[in-house]
Amino acid sequence: MTGSRGPVLSEQAWLEATRAFIQETICPTDQEPDVHLTQLVIDCVKRIWCSQERNQGFALPLNYSFASVQKLRSHHQPCCSHLSWSSSAYEAWAQEAESSGNPLPQEQLLLLGTLTDLSQDSEQESRDGSLFVRDNTGILGCELLGLDLSWLGHLFLFPSWSYLPPAKWDSSGEGHLELWDAPVPVFPLSVSPEPLTPLPVLYPRMASQVLGHRSKLRNAQSNLAGKLVRLSPLVRSQQKTYFILSLGEPTSAAGQAVGQVPIIVQVPAQLVWHRALRPGEDYVLTELRVSRIHGHRYRVWTTTPASNLVLLNPECVRELELGLELEGALEAEPKPFPAPSNSQAGKGQKGLSQDSLLLHYKGTVTGVLNEPAGLYELDRQLELCLAYQQFQGLRRVMRPGVSLELRDVHLLQLLGGGTERPVLAPCLHGAVLLRAFSCQKPGAQSSHQVHGAPLYEQLIWKHQLGLPLYLWASRALVELACKLCPHMLRHGQFLQHSSPAHPSLGLQLLAPALNDLAPPGSARRNVHSEILEEPHRCPLQKYVRLQTPCSFPTLDALAAEGQQKAWASFDPKALLPLPEAAYLTSCQLNQRLAWSWFCIRPSAFCPAQVLVGVLVASSRKGYLCLRDQSGALPCLLLAQDSQPVTDSRLIGCLVRAERFQLVVERNVKSNFPSWKELGVADFIQKQKARVYIQIFLADCLILPVPRSAPHSVTSPASAQMEPSCLEQPPEGQSRLFVLSHKETLMKLNFCASSRASTEVLKPTFSFQVSGVWLGGTQRKMGTGWGPPEPLKEENRDQKVLLLFRGSSVRWFAFLHPGQVYRLVAPPSTPMLFEAEGASCVSRRPLELAAGGSCLTVQDEWTLEPESSQDVPEALSLQRALPESSLPSLLSGNFTDSLVSFSAEILSRTVCGPLLGRCWTKPGNDLSWGQVCSSDGTVVLADPFGPCPPAGSARAPRRCVKLTVALGTAHCEFPPHLDVYMEEPHLPVPLGLLPGARVHFSRLEKRVSRSHNVYCCFQSSTHVQVLSFPPETTVSVPLPHIYLAELHGGRAPLRATASCHVVSVFSLELQWVCAHCSSVCLQGRCTRQDPSCPTQTSVSQASIRLLVEDGTAEAMVTCKNHHVTEALGLCPSEWTSLLESARGPGRVALQFTRPGAHLESSAEKIGPLTLFLRALCTSPAVLRPVELSFELERRPCNIGPLEPPRLQRFQCGELPVLTRLNPRLRLTCLSIREPQLPGPLGARASPC
Repeated sequence: MTGSRGPVLSEQAWLEATRAFIQETICPTDQEPDVHLTQLVIDCVKRIWCSQERNQGFALPLNYSFASVQKLRSHHQPCCSHLSWSSSAYEAWAQEAESSGNPLPQEQLLLLGTLTDLSQDSEQESRDGSLFVRDNTGILGCELLGLDLSWLGHLFLFPSWSYLPPAKWDSSGEGHLELWDAPVPVFPLSVSPEPLTPLPVLYPRMASQVLGHRSKLRNAQSNLAGKLVRLSPLVRSQQKTYFILSLGEPTSAAGQAVGQVPIIVQVPAQLVWHRALRPGEDYVLTELRVSRIHGHRYRVWTTTPASNLVLLNPECVRELELGLELEGALEAEPKPFPAPSNSQAGKGQKGLSQDSLLLHYKGTVTGVLNEPAGLYELDRQLELCLAYQQFQGLRRVMRPGVSLELRDVHLLQLLGGGTERPVLAPCLHGAVLLRAFSCQKPGAQSSHQVHGAPLYEQLIWKHQLGLPLYLWASRALVELACKLCPHMLRHGQFLQHSSPAHPSLGLQLLAPALNDLAPPGSARRNVHSEILEEPHRCPLQKYVRLQTPCSFPTLDALAAEGQQKAWASFDPKALLPLPEAAYLTSCQLNQRLAWSWFCIRPSAFCPAQVLVGVLVASSRKGYLCLRDQSGALPCLLLAQDSQPVTDSRLIGCLVRAERFQLVVERNVKSNFPSWKELGVADFIQKQKARVYIQIFLADCLILPVPRSAPHSVTSPASAQMEPSCLEQPPEGQSRLFVLSHKETLMKLNFCASSRASTEVLKPTFSFQVSGVWLGGTQRKMGTGWGPPEPLKEENRDQKVLLLFRGSSVRWFAFLHPGQVYRLVAPPSTPMLFEAEGASCVSRRPLELAAGGSCLTVQDEWTLEPESSQDVPEALSLQRALPESSLPSLLSGNFTDSLVSFSAEILSRTVCGPLLGRCWTKPGNDLSWGQVCSSDGTVVLADPFGPCPPAGSARAPRRCVKLTVALGTAHCEFPPHLDVYMEEPHLPVPLGLLPGARVHFSRLEKRVSRSHNVYCCFQSSTHVQVLSFPPETTVSVPLPHIYLAELHGGRAPLRATASCHVVSVFSLELQWVCAHCSSVCLQGRCTRQDPSCPTQTSVSQASIRLLVEDGTAEAMVTCKNHHVTEALGLCPSEWTSLLESARGPGRVALQFTRPGAHLESSAEKIGPLTLFLRALCTSPAVLRPVELSFELERRPCNIGPLEPPRLQRFQCGELPVLTRLNPRLRLTCLSIREPQLPGPLGARASPC
């Protein structure tokens, strides 16, 4: 007794709990407990429980409990319950599910409720075809595999089900049920009686003809019978929901077009039929009428509120006999519906379109590719796109493991645009039928899988994208969302539905590409035509293989790919081509390779890259950056027409650019012994690159970011990036000023805190600008600024010096001379912008005496650009960029040693440090300060990194030389100038590249020993890039001139002249050590220093020629490979001559004057010396030549002018004494034989 009493008591408790549950959740609240209902429910439970044959002898599932709808809705985790399954059956099911995913956890719960298609408001018009399970505690949406319309409104026990809580994208916050098995009715279902008389019906063939009948029969209600051959999805348009089914002859094959008739179902109470209909079954639809579709001339059958749907029983129907009424009155078959034009025929690709295949397919979902876009993976081989149907009702059940049947689905292959696999895509003509639920839990959804469904719908229904372009656009949106969200933008903000008032940022970024491939104005989809038309026409029927228009790489990936391309193109042999490289020492080789640059344009990538990022300002470096999730990329932004970018409101905006320059500056540390080893990569010790972007503002799409976007607080560098577009609107007080001059950005020593006077100074990036106040302080009044406050001293000088340091350095890129700005500060401190204010501190007594004041700009202050047209006071103060005149720039007058000018950069090289301040000029070899290690390596600190510590023995000062062509307006041949940058003005600002036009302000002018003018950067120097290097360079031939023209004031620096070699003044051949430049005898260094690790030597040569062209004489210096051109030797002869000089190491000949005796460096004159003397006086050297040259000394007004000289000439028998201009001094660029007409013009080569 005791052994059997326990189970009985437990069973009794279970029964009591069941009764209480039924009374609370099922029975009406105003009625007594229904014992009969309770018993029926218990009987249903027993019947299901006992059917599993493994109930362990218990008549009831005592370990199960009932769950109400309210309890399930509070369940935050997915679960499933299978009352009819045994534990072993569930374990086998779960084990199978684990092989492909995470199975749904099982809960021992019983579900009881009423199955209905009415939502909680119980209004007929609210029906939209959805199903619900309802009890007294609430209502819950559900999905089931096969619906019997007789189930609606009845109480059921659901033996097998799963519950899924609401997905992140579901704004309703409601979970849903998935009913696996047929529900068990608590009350027996009533069976409809058979009709007493056969029901008259029309079959599809006759029903199609009735549509064109003009008699009153068309207005009568009729019954239609046939086989369901096509079922459209539920369509929601114009605030109405409907679907269309097509019936065929019962004896015809499913899907055959002969004898089909379409029927529109749009009565709300009948939309649930869509869940009960199964293609291939025979049905009867009653009480149908003929109606015209709005906007079309053809008619269709539609249901009425009195219509019913029943299975076809041939014994209960008879075909309606129309008799003679229709004889002679039947019209021809309705004309085919007009075919809409395809949304995209492929721009410029006519004749390349392909036809998709229409088929049926059964498969299993194996992956979710992009849920908001309706993209899934089928059977790990195909892609499924549901976007061309309104699939939101099916979206909540779609996950790996779901089995589908696709009817009349399009198969598209070789789509291009990044899509590799075939794609199945149903249009409104096809149907997606659910055949089995998934046993897996929904996977974790990333944010871009949650948001954006309305935006993707717009791409299909508003922009009419074809499938290839839609697949690319959906991938591009995911790519962009991963780039920018969640730290730059929120996913919901980026992928929001686009409207005129609130355009979508994602869609705006795609718009240029979409407008080019799918121009606006494409034909809109016609839903009725797409479903009803025969032959079938839809956007999926024809397609064109898409060439990927562009991609949106992360900035980190773009920089990495740019570096990869830059280093792949780095070839020392190309940078130092022969024969020039053969004469360079090791230090010269490595110095020439120390810096180079590589420019990449979007067309160099495949597909073309589009730059997208948020514009931020760096308070560490002072330049602008484009930023995304992967990192930041420095950016140089220019307006057109050499105008600077001054609008600080650009900070924080989203920037899209298709045209840009990706610049990679390559810094190389190498120790090549000589030119012969240039192909050996092992001699490259270190490589480093600086990557940045150059963009014109006109080439950018600027999108303001709404203020709701979050700050980038999770990024390591976020503290140094200031998104000003997200800042609060200006408040407090402000004051206008016009900027006169901006100094360079450099590290200066400041105390970290102004309160600690004894604190150690810390180097901090800072800069200062000078300007003039425009009026007094203005206070905030509403949305604008009030009038300026009166000044205490009207005649007082309003000059001001603004100091920027710390976070305020972020304004460096927007401050430019001649522009008007508004400085905005909080209202906390009175008299903030006055000389007596707390922030105004005099820099030194001299400024105080001059009436100027210094103001330190605080981190929280902001700068706004102002139009000078709105500020009358600024018109008299504004001026163009300062320009020093050419005579003063090239003169020796040092009353004002600071000069300003615009110029084009011709070259940029790394050189040794400057040795002196004035009257010294750095050279290109060791004697001019080139620092070289014992192994021949050029010891140069990192030009992109921080300055080396002071006093370091191995930290030589860095120096960069820019050779520029002065941008003078009235000079046909602009003079050249060298500009040097040393620490602490390094690293070099962005954009100082060969070919770029820049403006230098307040450079220090210096003069070298050879009276050449050059300039150096100072703390007061400011450089502004005016234009980027041109995309294509045009090689302009050198002008052909007479030598006498070089005595004029506007002579070119480089030119070509036809002249005659009169005599040779000197010739020198030598072999020097590649490491220390000492002379090598017999190939061995004469220095005998252990610092030379190898005995590598290189040859060097020079020759000085006297040439004339009948107008003037010139002394021409030729070096190295130009010597062989001057001597007229072929390569083999020149090589033999150099090898002959290897023994003595150095051979030098000096001809004191034309016709004078020879002076040789050798102790005795040998055969080599005699050969060279004979060669230099032979007609092979003293011949007409085409000489390309440059001036040995650049034109300037410094140094004494050589006076004209007297020279005697013999004119026949008469001597002539004439005055000649001083001889010109030229450097040879090339020597060619003159091009004479006729066969004598070609000079035979001796080799």
